[in-house]
Order: sequence, then C-alpha cells, then structure tokens
Amino acid sequence: MTTHDITAPDAIVVGGGFTGLAAALELAERGHRVTVLEKESEPGGLARSFDVGGGRRVERFYHHWFDSDAEILGLCDRLGIADAVQPHLTRTGLYYANSVYRLSQPLDLLRFAPLPLLDRLRLGIMALRAGRVDDWRSLEHLTAREWLVSLGGRRVYDVVWRPLLEGKFGQYADEVGATWMWTKLHLRGGSRTRSGSEILYYLRGGSETLVTALHKRLTELGAEIRTDTAVASVETDATGVTGVRTGTGELLAARQVLLTNAPAQAAELLGASAHPAAPALVRRLRGIRYLANVCLVLENNRRLSDTYWLNVNDPSFPYVGVIEHTNMDAPENYAGRHLVYLSKYLPADAELYRMSDAEVFAYSLPHLRRMFPGFDRSWVEDFHVWRAEYAQPVITPYYTRDMPALRTEVSGLYVASMAQVFPEDRGTNYAVREGRRAGRLIADRLRTQEASHA
Repeated sequence: MTTHDITAPDAIVVGGGFTGLAAALELAERGHRVTVLEKESEPGGLARSFDVGGGRRVERFYHHWFDSDAEILGLCDRLGIADAVQPHLTRTGLYYANSVYRLSQPLDLLRFAPLPLLDRLRLGIMALRAGRVDDWRSLEHLTAREWLVSLGGRRVYDVVWRPLLEGKFGQYADEVGATWMWTKLHLRGGSRTRSGSEILYYLRGGSETLVTALHKRLTELGAEIRTDTAVASVETDATGVTGVRTGTGELLAARQVLLTNAPAQAAELLGASAHPAAPALVRRLRGIRYLANVCLVLENNRRLSDTYWLNVNDPSFPYVGVIEHTNMDAPENYAGRHLVYLSKYLPADAELYRMSDAEVFAYSLPHLRRMFPGFDRSWVEDFHVWRAEYAQPVITPYYTRDMPALRTEVSGLYVASMAQVFPEDRGTNYAVREGRRAGRLIADRLRTQEASHA
C-alpha cells in the first residue's frame, strides 16, 4: 500500500497570473489541494496594477476585452462581478506621415488620403475577404506579408500593414505567420457594431477587481497563494515530477506541477532535471522566441486626443501604439487624470528597454511633441515605466510544429503560457481559457491516481 503526505498539495501552480489563478480555481473547485507560487509581491501577472493620482489603481499594461472574450466574461459572472463589466464605444486611429487618421468606421477608409481611392477600396474589401477564411490551418504555411499582399496588394501592405508589423515585431516582421494577422482581423471585426463602431469592455476598478475576486474565492476554497516566492527549479526523478524548489532552497513536494511562465523561463527551471525526457523538452521550450515590452504610462492633466487606440505607422516614432485609456474609461474615475500608455515591443537587449525610467521619459518627450504639436511637458503630472521581458511570442508559419504541448513528456509536468494560445494571440481571455484547460487536465490525472490507490 502506498502512503501519501496529506499535508502536501495535490498540485503546485508556478505563476499567479490569470493562467495560474484560473487553473488553481478549476482544481480547488474540484476539491484538490493546490498551492500557487508567485515571485512578485501580489498576484496578477501582466495585469498587476499600480497607484495613479487620487489613490486609484490601474493596470501596468493596457487591458480591454472584446465581446468575443467569453472565457473571461464568464469568469466574472462565476465570481459574481459581472455587473462591473462595462461596455465602451471607442475610436481607433492611425498615425501616418505626421497626421492622425480616424479608422473607427468603414467610411473612414474612404477618407484615408495616403492611399489612392482604388487601394482604399481594396483595404475595405480585404477585411471582408479575411472574414471568409474559416479555417486558420489553410493559412499556416504563409507569412503575414504574403497573405496581406495577396488580399490587398503591395501598396496597401506597404502603407498600412508593413509599418505595423515592423513596429511590433522588428527584425522578425517578415517571419510572422499569416495566422497571427488572421486572428487580429477576426477579433477586431467581431467587436464592431452594425455601423462599424467598435465596442470594448473594461472592468470597473480594472483587472485588480477580478484578481481580488479570484484571490477571495481561492482562499475560501482552501487554496494557498504564496507571494514573494520565486521558484528556482522543478524537481524530478526517473518517474516524473516530485515538486519544486524555491529560491530560498525550500523543497515543496507535489506530483503535479503547472508552469505558467514563458517557455524560456520554464526551460531554465528544468535545466538540471535528470528525467530522460527533460533535455528534449528544454530544447523545445527554448526554441520559442519572445519579444519584450516597455510601456510608458503618462498621468496627464488634459487629454492628447479623442482617440482610444492610435496605431503608429511611422518608423521614426519609438512606440507602436498610443493608447489613451481615459478615452475609454472616463478620467473622472482617476481623479481627473488622463492616462496614456505608450507601448513598444522590442528585444530585451534593446537600448530603450535598458534605459532608466527617467531616460525613457526624456527620450519620449520630443516624439510626443511631434505627434501632438500642442503637447507640453507641463501636461504630465506623473509618469511610470513598466517592463516585461517576455511579452509577445513570435508566431511563425507552421507554428504548431514548434508549440509546446500543455501536457509534457515529463510525467506530472504541465506548461501553459501565452505561447500556447495559438491560433489566438496573447490576452487575458486566452490566459483564463488555457488555465482552465490545464486545471481540468490535472484534475483528471489526479482523479485517475486516486482511483488507482483506492
């Protein structure tokens, strides 16, 4: 007869972002003992919040939801906070050749002067053609460049799409798969009204409202959430996972471990594993390329424009997007402050990423003055700079051949990250979906083990 440590958790979840918390909820609701280990001082991952003027809180990196984000909207309902989900009619624009063009409705395309009329029509028609593609697998052999040129022509690609791809993916722009762009076009199309206006959803109080509700529910169910607890390694033996070792050297035993960090980080935790399947798994995990993100957040005393999401098609501007959060969620919710996110994806060794916060702000000011001629330093009451080393996986053609599986070859070890939500792109909705899927899979494995020990 096999004996079991009744004090040890049934499963350990590494990472307290939405993937880890959703997985823990699935396990805890099924009666399993689960421990979540989070290296930061609070859970939330990339959706963690910070203080802005007036003592309000907002996410470090911009967040919103689409009407199609059924997983996270359903989670809000399950946790009793659905009434805090609020719809917002938003405006989208494009910065090109020192001018801002509104692109919120179909008629806006006909006014997009940088393209001749025929190409404006092609730009509008290509969205309809993209919408007719029901199976992303038919595009997996193509790059985004190849597919977009075939849909709208070379000039539309060079003016609209190429600068966006290069601004987001830099040196990898020509390698990005068509499936990545297909997902974007489908997602944005599904969030529009019949008139073409875009409705987005934001949670009153921000993502922290959901993180707080998740934390409360997990605590009620007996789950343990340990913050300020970094994991140094995953421990294994010849049969599979035995637990994890923390940065302080503490060994936590568990036969089921879920890693929710980026693949390269998961690979580091497995680097010393003696399990025979570990070396091949480590190579696979290290093969997934990522870009980092630097996000400058401004607290202004007036707004820059009336646009919520401004895509930047100017390679001389250091950011790929200017997201004026308070053109979605009113500045009155932030003591009158106007909040602006300036976002840039880049390699972690890029100069902008390595600058100090003050240097990032000073570097950005002249670019903001060029984009918004009336802008002045006196508008900025405060600023913040946030960095994420693993922010955007690089999705290439035939990505499914490289993507790690949720259930690994090491018995009891699971990996779930933004690199595995394919064909969708990164986002909190898919973090919740993958977390729930991982939780169900681990629960099934635990149930099988319990049956065998009965």
